[in-house]
Amino acid sequence: MKLSADLQAFEARIGHTFQRPELLLRAVTHSSVSSPTRKDNQRLEFLGDRVLGLVMAQALLSKDKGASEGQLAPRFNALVRKETCADVARQIGLGEVLKLGRSEMVSGGRRKQALLGDAMEAVIAAVYLDGGLEAARDLILTHWGKRVDKVETDARDAKTSLQEWAQARGQQPPTYSEVARSGPDHAPVFTIAVTLESGESAQATAGAKRQAEQSAAKALLARLAPEKD
Repeated sequence: MKLSADLQAFEARIGHTFQRPELLLRAVTHSSVSSPTRKDNQRLEFLGDRVLGLVMAQALLSKDKGASEGQLAPRFNALVRKETCADVARQIGLGEVLKLGRSEMVSGGRRKQALLGDAMEAVIAAVYLDGGLEAARDLILTHWGKRVDKVETDARDAKTSLQEWAQARGQQPPTYSEVARSGPDHAPVFTIAVTLESGESAQATAGAKRQAEQSAAKALLARLAPEKD
């Protein structure tokens, strides 16, 4: 089979030309548009998650040969979580080539974090099945890029770090509140405020509450950095 022009352009962006192009087509097919003759990407997603995990585990072990399991685990989790997969998906324009049903398109499916993260894992699996582990490793290490190099500083969950900071100073855990919500129901935007018992606060805006909470916590931590030192 011959891929459409947009999928051929996507091949160029990810750096892999498929010998079995039907694998790529399946990887970008969401369950909302699947049929008995058109398989979706859910099984590929399952496989891709495992391939990504193996490649990331090997990369982290090679990068820091003296790190303990306790040090490696949060770095690993930061690299393989859905948020990171979705970020990579946006970076390579995966949302633009997804095959979605009308309901998903109307509800902003091409921008949904969970959907993008799942599709990214499916693409990894498609490359693995088409070209083997080396091809999948090349894809992952190329497009995860500097994330592997800087993961040690980014691995800690910002909300957890802020809570530990507060508790170390005898304060109650920080509180999070929704300050504003805008946008249509299918693509809301949340503004979240985080406040410490001592009065310091920060706000952040994102398309998901969890992401906004993390960003607000990270912003407040950055403001408190001189005190941390």
